[in-house]
Amino acid sequence: MSPMLSLFASKFLFVAAALLPIINPPGLVPFFISMTSHNSQVQRAFLARRIAIYCFLLLLGSMYIGGFVLSFFGVSLPVVQISGGLLITIAAWRMLNDNPAENTPGVAELENRETLKQRAFYPLTFPMTVGPGSISVAITVGASLTSSGKALVKFTVAPLAAVAAVSVTCLLIWWCLLHADKFLRYLGQTGAVVFLRLTAFILLCLGVQIIWEGFSGLVEPLLHGIGK
Repeated sequence: MSPMLSLFASKFLFVAAALLPIINPPGLVPFFISMTSHNSQVQRAFLARRIAIYCFLLLLGSMYIGGFVLSFFGVSLPVVQISGGLLITIAAWRMLNDNPAENTPGVAELENRETLKQRAFYPLTFPMTVGPGSISVAITVGASLTSSGKALVKFTVAPLAAVAAVSVTCLLIWWCLLHADKFLRYLGQTGAVVFLRLTAFILLCLGVQIIWEGFSGLVEPLLHGIGK
């Protein structure tokens, strides 16, 4: 293996190993089902494709310009975590209070492509799929890639490896979400209702956990300052 190919492979594995565990494409299936239970199979396939596209753009954008945007507006990562956690908590609360009996295909057919595109980005892509944790990791990975010393690595090998790794990650997201409806059919009507409620509660817990992590990130430096 040539040195350049070896370097590309190492950068690719670095980005993929950082993103895949935090995004966890198979773990997105329950939340996707919960938030699209009233949509038809065709609509869920459309949403899965749009989510994968939005994830690709959001992850690459976070890697290469996310840190500059946060610095420009003076926003810290803990604040991003608290804000994203609040959005997830609100979405989970709505799911908990949603009436499954109202989630009928007839209602879903009223949604046009533009409405589906909007839902695909918020809340299905952000903050459900690419949330505060994923953005934080992407910003950190981007900073590491752009800090490479050699210009060839910094401007050619590293960006190509990042695009390839993000592409593979988003393809996995698309594939998992595309086949989510098969899992929903196995549950049955009663099982689906129970599953949706439990998933909404778990999502609510995750939102609170993200808020707590962001709050801890803000308070911890203050406590250290007081201790000194």
